[in-house]
Amino acid sequence: MFELVNELRSGAEELKKRTHNPISLTAGCELFIAFVTLFPHQSDSFSDLKTELVAQGQKYASEAISYRHKIAELMLGFIKDDSVILTHSYSRVVMKALLHAHQTKRISVYVTEARPRGHGIKTHEALTAAGIPCTVVLDSAVAYVMDKVDFVLVGSEAVVESGGLINAVGSNQMAIIARAANKPFYALAESYKFHRLFPLSQYDLPTHSTNILSFPPIPPKSQDTSGVSPGSQAPLHNGNTASKGKIGKHAERLMSLEQVALNPEVDYTRPDLISLVFSDVGILTPEAISQYLVAMFAG
Repeated sequence: MFELVNELRSGAEELKKRTHNPISLTAGCELFIAFVTLFPHQSDSFSDLKTELVAQGQKYASEAISYRHKIAELMLGFIKDDSVILTHSYSRVVMKALLHAHQTKRISVYVTEARPRGHGIKTHEALTAAGIPCTVVLDSAVAYVMDKVDFVLVGSEAVVESGGLINAVGSNQMAIIARAANKPFYALAESYKFHRLFPLSQYDLPTHSTNILSFPPIPPKSQDTSGVSPGSQAPLHNGNTASKGKIGKHAERLMSLEQVALNPEVDYTRPDLISLVFSDVGILTPEAISQYLVAMFAG
């Protein structure tokens, strides 16, 4: 058994090396290793144990497919007719909840653009195709739109032991603004995203590095022979100039790839900013997350 657990840990480390954001993957791997470690077995035969572990693992994988539907059902009771919802970026479990609610209720959705990847556009396209009224909101306009919404609904990369949330960058500021506006902030998370981390700040996240938000060196003035300001050299959106609308004849200025690389992809939201966490194991307060994690890993 000891050798098996070591092999699983080695395989998990190899998987994590192959993704730039291993937070959700790490949570799932830790859960499976805990399952193997704590699995009750009576037989002295490793072959029998292996057969039972494989069967139980396959059963768990098949059941996990239904988790998002369970979460969508739990969320449905908190969505009233004519609700206006603000969501962030793109989340499969949030999409499941919104599409499920649309079957029986009238809802409208604001979604943040979620730069630099622009995943909010993907959400907008999917909701619009389903017939749900949806408007894309600038990331910098979250406070502007907050008074128009009934609640905020986000997905998760992980829910941590403190009851806090790790999610696409921008989630934390949405939670802060929602709290200031006295609007509920709900998080949806499958139970395999419950993670035994206890971050106290943004800089405790496993994805943080010294490069994030660092100041790049300033090039010598002699190298800048273009005669134009650095801002005017920023890449254009889709390689085109914007000739219409409020920005007139000026090209839309976006961050360069080098500038994007200096920014975080996820952030941490404190538990006191989260109203409820909806999971396949039930509707939990942030305080209950810690108790659940302790029970789960204690067997």
